[in-house]
Amino acid sequence: MATTNPEHREEEENAPAEDEDTGAQVAPIVKLEEVAVTTGEEDEDAILDLKAKLYRFDKEGKQWKERGAGAVKLLKHKVYGKVRLVMRQSKTLKICANHLVLPNMSVQEHAGNDKSCVWHASDYADGELKDELFCIRFASVENCKTFIDMFQEVVESQKKQEENKDASATAGLLEKLTVGEKVSTDEESETEPKKEDAERRDGDGEAPPPA
Repeated sequence: MATTNPEHREEEENAPAEDEDTGAQVAPIVKLEEVAVTTGEEDEDAILDLKAKLYRFDKEGKQWKERGAGAVKLLKHKVYGKVRLVMRQSKTLKICANHLVLPNMSVQEHAGNDKSCVWHASDYADGELKDELFCIRFASVENCKTFIDMFQEVVESQKKQEENKDASATAGLLEKLTVGEKVSTDEESETEPKKEDAERRDGDGEAPPPA
């Protein structure tokens, strides 16, 4: 016949049941508040968002160096219409590319690799403008083609914006010149009667003004 140790029996009797509510309340040690995180992309719309791996060409070492792997985006400003390329590393969110897509840019497929493409840019990822030669590699040929097509489409749209600005500036200049010519003509018409009046007064025998 099994016997129970009296000390163990006493501990079991005094121990709280599993379902018993002890009423104890533990206050949180640190109170966390929600903080609004700004990315700098709030005034922009993403027109492209793809996973890729980015490389930059090291001129001194004359070799490609990995810049980071993550999401590459083309962001269009909601007001100004400017488009920039931004890429962040997937884990650290560190920026590895940040530059405007300008009308004079071009992108082309990397020789020997139909999943990669290259382009030049004045990049600001390190806090200062640097001329960089980038190469980006995608997981599929389709994604690479999508990137190239969208990049070229943005370049063309920026060219049209520049042409429209130039046309507007030229029209404004012509308008100012036309207005200026009208003003000068009006001034001449106003001054001519004054000359005739002066000649008429001189012809009437009035003495000329003292020298």
